[in-house]
Amino acid sequence: MRFVLSAALTLMLGITSVSAESKAPNIVFILADDLGWADTTPYGSTFHETPNIQRLSNSGMRFVNAHSTSPVCSPARASIMTGLYAERLGMTQPACHIPLESLKATLPKRSQPWFKTISPKSTTRLDTEFVTFAEILRENGYRTRHFGKWHLGPEPYSPLEHGFEVDVPHSKTHGPIGTYFGPRKYSESFTLEKGEHLEDRMAQEAVKFIQENKDRPFFLNYWAFSVHTPPFAKPELLEKYRAKAAKLPPDARQRNPIYAGMIETFDENVGKLLDAINDAGIEEETIVILFSDNGGTLHSGYTAEKYWGNGTKEEIIDIPFTSNHPFKEGKGTIHDGGTAVPCIVRWPGKAEKNSVSDAPFSGADFFPTFLEMAGIEIRDGLKLDGVSQVPAMLGREEPRNTLYGFWPNYIPRKNTIPAAWIRRGDYKLTRFFHDSPDGTHRHTLHNVKEDPGETNDVASSYPQKAAEMSRMLDAHFTRADAVLPVPNPNYNPNAVLPKR
Repeated sequence: MRFVLSAALTLMLGITSVSAESKAPNIVFILADDLGWADTTPYGSTFHETPNIQRLSNSGMRFVNAHSTSPVCSPARASIMTGLYAERLGMTQPACHIPLESLKATLPKRSQPWFKTISPKSTTRLDTEFVTFAEILRENGYRTRHFGKWHLGPEPYSPLEHGFEVDVPHSKTHGPIGTYFGPRKYSESFTLEKGEHLEDRMAQEAVKFIQENKDRPFFLNYWAFSVHTPPFAKPELLEKYRAKAAKLPPDARQRNPIYAGMIETFDENVGKLLDAINDAGIEEETIVILFSDNGGTLHSGYTAEKYWGNGTKEEIIDIPFTSNHPFKEGKGTIHDGGTAVPCIVRWPGKAEKNSVSDAPFSGADFFPTFLEMAGIEIRDGLKLDGVSQVPAMLGREEPRNTLYGFWPNYIPRKNTIPAAWIRRGDYKLTRFFHDSPDGTHRHTLHNVKEDPGETNDVASSYPQKAAEMSRMLDAHFTRADAVLPVPNPNYNPNAVLPKR
């Protein structure tokens, strides 16, 4: 197990510790699970009520062009922790909870006959060979604690092996056990009492940590379980939003009362963290960041037979969880609705209050950003895909002009096929692997500034731009040593996907 960086590794990476004369800033990193770009008040939602996230936005900078590196959780989270693209890590699926332990992406010899390509098999754990930002912060005097969802592997790949001193609830499960409410036992050291809400308890534990460590630099990794399924809202909030939804037209984009209740509970607990920081008298020396691991879920995936929560059949099956408008689709898709996420940064005295930035921001950027915020210099020796976003936060130049996304998997129920994308300036090129009639890659090109819904393919109008961006995507995969989909020799165009 690796709990701190060795002296040799510290020298190799060229890390300079924070000056002893001044206290380094505290950092609170709030990562929501499946919170969509348009799900909160600062990003335009009029159905969901998020006054605390609005409070955070009013006191900080809101990024409107932030993307996760994957439209699903584990790959996106691995990128955040390591500063590396998911394709470099070989993590391309949310499979870190399965019993099989795999640390290297592989390519099977064949696939089902109804699939045109063979998709790579994902790693199922975040290998401890990869350095994380938590390790470096801890080596440089930070108290590091993880609260909430991890989904990058149980021991020996848990937060404790990736730089965090404490992990709560330190559970082998990757989400709520059947419900957000107790009684539930998550680990030997963590049990929910009857009626206790999982998110409320996580915030309670995090508040204790803030209170106990206000006099020394700390990094609080608050990775919420909310607002991932299973769909459970507190009864009083469910009734509140049922009444609110009843006043909306049936085609309103956001009107699911269960999901709205879940978002309000998440917001309430964001407020508890902000209040704890204020009460401890450390508001001016504490950076707070809110992000989401991927885009919003459009449908719950639950059926009436499978659902055991507190909503009606219609609320679960017929009413979409949310809308990521103006972006297309949502979680688990290659479209911007799958990767566009909220990103708010409150950095007192640095990031301008109530400001907006359209700087391109990747989830892989947090690693170098956190270290620059903490005054820790990374010199030669550590390769990162991410870049520090501190210049953008200070209102200076944009640190990057290109974003990448990778989703090499089939999800038949979402009509998802293996794909990747590159965003440069206003244009997004999407590659659908080996999807042309002759087996070559199929590409689309969209001006996502003018066409955020990706409805107008302009590849034929700008063939040189499409070709240039395709070459850039090739170069990116070469740099990342990515395992890519290949044609399936077993493919039969007449094969029919079996019904579920």
